[in-house]
Amino acid sequence: MKSRLVHSCAKIALISVLFLLSGCGAADRIRNIGKAPDLTPVGHDEAMRAPLTALPMPAPDPAVYQPNSLWRSGARAFFKDQRAAKIGDILTVSIDIEDKGKINNTTSRSRTGSEKADLTNLLGYEGQLSKFLPNSVDPASLSSLGSTSSMVGAGSVDRAEAITLTVAALVTQVLPNGNLVIQGRQEVRINNEVRDLYINGIVRPEDISNTNTIKHTQIAEARISYGGRGQLTDVQQARYGQQLYDIIFPF
Repeated sequence: MKSRLVHSCAKIALISVLFLLSGCGAADRIRNIGKAPDLTPVGHDEAMRAPLTALPMPAPDPAVYQPNSLWRSGARAFFKDQRAAKIGDILTVSIDIEDKGKINNTTSRSRTGSEKADLTNLLGYEGQLSKFLPNSVDPASLSSLGSTSSMVGAGSVDRAEAITLTVAALVTQVLPNGNLVIQGRQEVRINNEVRDLYINGIVRPEDISNTNTIKHTQIAEARISYGGRGQLTDVQQARYGQQLYDIIFPF
């Protein structure tokens, strides 16, 4: 009776662990069986709720107008600038990433060691060694040790990545020095697969072009994520049990 109770408790614990490991991800996948994945509602994404960026910033320079002049100091045009400048404004981000990396490493190591000891003459007592050592002991060759080790290793990495995308981002914060914190997310669903693009970072208003666009290389603290979710993405990933086994198993 006691063993059955222990077995039942162990089974419940195992099921609980598997349920916790699966989490909401498995529930979402089960909910989407037989239909395409749901898109994230606009304005209700937790990722779009950016925390305030805490960076040391100088005090903003106040606008100064010259007497009898409509020109404001620091303005780049006489008419109002249509580029993104305040919270809620939209600008276009051009992403053109083409990275290549190639690494070749070769390691070779070898070591040889030897030790020998003899006791051919010790005031005549060398002949008494056979009394407490095996009869086959030879004082001229008491010990002879040797070791040889070698290691050869080689590794190489050859990768190439290319992403060309355009996404509209939203200004979520204006820093004290005038820089803009932007965030943007784009979802595209094709059949049963959703492609998800997310971008976040800090830009200078001066880097925004006249067409209200900016390159990803001009974004500080840039965070760019491009991935997918759906049936094809699921079959390309290892199962939860296999991932857990790879983490726990030490060999």
